Amino acid sequence: MHSRRVLAAVLVVCLLFLGWTAVAQAKDLALISNKSNEVVAVTMPELVKVCKGQVSRWPEGKPVSFITRDPTAPEMRLLLEKVYGMSKDEVKATIASANHSRANHPAIVVVDTDEAVVKKVESLPGAVGLVDVYSISGAVTVLKVGGKLPLEPGYPLHGN
Repeated sequence: MHSRRVLAAVLVVCLLFLGWTAVAQAKDLALISNKSNEVVAVTMPELVKVCKGQVSRWPEGKPVSFITRDPTAPEMRLLLEKVYGMSKDEVKATIASANHSRANHPAIVVVDTDEAVVKKVESLPGAVGLVDVYSISGAVTVLKVGGKLPLEPGYPLHGN
């Protein structure tokens, strides 16, 4: 009888842990922008081009830099699936290719944390970045993606 209770308790703890893991990986990403940028919204196809380094300047002329955490990291699975739509190796090659001819102003900058993304976007005119919605600060502007803000129904960068 005692071993059944222990087994049941272990099973409950494991199920709770698995539930928390799923929640942790199902985060929403927010597209943030440097406050000096005039852009307030992008479509998903525009976002894909920015993330692949295919846009060099904003309409007002500022150079575009996309700041991100490593897209191949497990916590960035949503970016890999919904924006890049390619394998981890293809994404790495895309980043290297995008930055090849832009040594003075990289197209894509990879940093270690969401906080580093926010700081880099805040300090670099023309920069945009993707972070977990809970990393947003007042130092940056949140852009609409596909006509929606994070946490609105139908937002395209919503974690599953």
